[in-house]
Amino acid sequence: MSTAHGNDRRINNIEFNVADIARSKAFYGSVFGWSFTDYGPGYTEFDDGRLRGGFTTGEPARPGGPLVIVYADDLADAQRRVEAAGAEVCRATFEFPGGRRFHFRDPDGYELAVWTAA
Repeated sequence: MSTAHGNDRRINNIEFNVADIARSKAFYGSVFGWSFTDYGPGYTEFDDGRLRGGFTTGEPARPGGPLVIVYADDLADAQRRVEAAGAEVCRATFEFPGGRRFHFRDPDGYELAVWTAA
């Protein structure tokens, strides 16, 4: 996941939970021309030329749609804002290569994540 100045509190990444990363790479590469960077057997970053995202096998496939990920300069502040607005944190902050993130459900039940660089 990449960051740059001016990304605070903006959608920064979209993550697809998939059953087979090779199959997803073949599909999106051939259909849309996306490029890929592998980060181990369970995660591949995609780049569509404008937005980056990922394919992961770390969780079950999410047929309802991809996980939208927002970047925050201050993860603790973002979590305070999310909770103050009435959202439920459904996955506590955890570390991953390159950063930390938490997941929350908005008032309509959509799950999103917020991350910050390590």
